[in-house]
Amino acid sequence: MKLRTLTLGLLSASALAFAAHAESITIATVNNGDMVRMQKLTDDFTKANPDIQLNWVTLEENVLRERVTTDIATKGGQYDVMTIGTYEVPIWAKQSWLLALDKLGDDYDAKDIIPAIAGGLSVDGKLYAAPFYGESSFVMYRKDLMEKAGLTMPDAPTWDFIRQAADKMTDRANGVNGVCLRGKAGWGENMAFLTAMSNSFGARWFDENWKPQFDQPEWKNTLQFYVDLMKADGPEGASSNGFNENLALFQQGKCGMWIDATVAASFVSDPKNSTVADKVGYALAPDNGLGKRGNWLWAWSLAIPAGTQKAEAAEKFVAWATSKHYAELVASKEGWANAPPGTRSSLYANPEYQKAAPFAKMTLDSINAADPTHPTVKPVPYVGVQFVAIPEFQGLGTTVGQLFSAALAGQSSVDDALKQAQDAATATMTEGGYIQ
Repeated sequence: MKLRTLTLGLLSASALAFAAHAESITIATVNNGDMVRMQKLTDDFTKANPDIQLNWVTLEENVLRERVTTDIATKGGQYDVMTIGTYEVPIWAKQSWLLALDKLGDDYDAKDIIPAIAGGLSVDGKLYAAPFYGESSFVMYRKDLMEKAGLTMPDAPTWDFIRQAADKMTDRANGVNGVCLRGKAGWGENMAFLTAMSNSFGARWFDENWKPQFDQPEWKNTLQFYVDLMKADGPEGASSNGFNENLALFQQGKCGMWIDATVAASFVSDPKNSTVADKVGYALAPDNGLGKRGNWLWAWSLAIPAGTQKAEAAEKFVAWATSKHYAELVASKEGWANAPPGTRSSLYANPEYQKAAPFAKMTLDSINAADPTHPTVKPVPYVGVQFVAIPEFQGLGTTVGQLFSAALAGQSSVDDALKQAQDAATATMTEGGYIQ
């Protein structure tokens, strides 16, 4: 007994000594389902890397953005790995705030990352963030209601078809809205949708000289179409609805169509949560025949701040979390339909994933249709599909979103909202030195 106690004591002391020498990295991440799942699966990483301990800081999206932006801008050094989006990557990389991810291992296969996603996370051909999951946007629709309306959804619909279908699918007596779209104010809420939509109408935020373009007919056509469509066929209180609210409405059978993030497909087709799971079809985001569709491009990605003292350990974690192996790990635990979408070409070539995810091909086609380097019909000086990759956009986008949400709510006219947006954008760009 004494020998066993002594042995256990020595083992405990050894474990404590090892733990004391283990390198600890702090990971800041967003509190969505995919990231929470990753935390539950990290035993797979720590078994292969017992000398690395993981500390998690999990935050709501807006709080995460605020914390990591403050930390990296002030060189606070709180985090060794940051979860950031496609908006931040090119801005921060050009500021030399991020490490280039060129040491992720020989078997990482960076060339397997979907080109459109990799392009939004790269500067001068170098990857500065590794995508955990990626998305575009597309049309999710009720096949039964479309048939009842006597229509067939094209794989590549026009906005005129969407309006026609919405009119025929709206059934107020039975609580069915023909279409559900984002109305909640915010650069990542209604303006993500409206900016992507405006691209297909030929609009742009700024011309080649950074002059705001809200006084141009393309923006008038975009916003007027949107407001008229939502008033005729959208849900009550639509100006307060964002992604989560519209997801709930669609899952409850209250939307004929919903145009939003491709990542939502697994939610609306899940019979555990969706009352219409077996009735959902998918189509590309609409266009107006101008060569651009109203779909966006986004990825939640893992990046390493340039100031970390633990780059090697951070690189090992990023490589693990965004690898082909990780997708296979998720599939083995929870099925292929739950593998992180929108990042790797090999996932979409996998017959098992194709079988488990009927939305796979349309998701990939939507992602590939977005080009962050040429997002608009006319030339622009910026990068980004549903955002403008400049530091000022976060505040300006939310201001414009509030104006457009008010127009949807009937608190102002479309013309007044556009005039105020033009004035706000002009002031912001003048103050920022973009306009002389």
